[in-house]
Amino acid sequence: MRRRLRNNGLSICLFGLFVLFLAAQSVTGWHSYNSDQREHLEPTSSYFAYLTTGHFVEATFENWESEFLQMGAYVLLTVWLVQKGSAESNPLEGDPESDGEPRPSEDAPGPVHRGGWPLRLYENSLGLAFILLFLLSITLHALGGARVYSAEQIAHGEAPVSVSQFITTSTFWFQSFQNWQSEFLAVGGITVLSIFLRQKGSPESKPVAAPHGETGS
Repeated sequence: MRRRLRNNGLSICLFGLFVLFLAAQSVTGWHSYNSDQREHLEPTSSYFAYLTTGHFVEATFENWESEFLQMGAYVLLTVWLVQKGSAESNPLEGDPESDGEPRPSEDAPGPVHRGGWPLRLYENSLGLAFILLFLLSITLHALGGARVYSAEQIAHGEAPVSVSQFITTSTFWFQSFQNWQSEFLAVGGITVLSIFLRQKGSPESKPVAAPHGETGS
């Protein structure tokens, strides 16, 4: 058990923090939602009923959408683009070792041994996974957002909107763009900052003594 915890410490910590902060978001969002409902003389919700409201669904998947877009775009852009001196970039010259023709060792994943279309799919599975997660998240963002937007419309004596109508509004795209721009700022930040700055012991950093022009970690 101790070895398992050590070998999987990073993912356990990250997903543990995810659950913690998601729970904190849901509780604080529930109180914020009910406070707003009381101000408008509308019925409040129980905690578990709140988790099905557009308020929670929209806020949650609006953020997930931008995170998966960021990671998916980063995975794909780093296939073709390089940044001299960055720990986040492939080498400037030649093909990175990871892009070579896979040689099936004894413990290689199954698709590598099978070859053909299973291998081709597996070779691009990371980027595809993030694309699918992004599409799922933006769909749920639209579904939750349409419910919130429609409730506001009804409160102001206007007609509710469908999901397809909601995604044509400036509100939907404002919600998306305000998150997308921050995600690419963060990725651009680590790409450039890793040229000049170091973090001893981190695989996201070049060795402390590495020159600024050295590319890759």
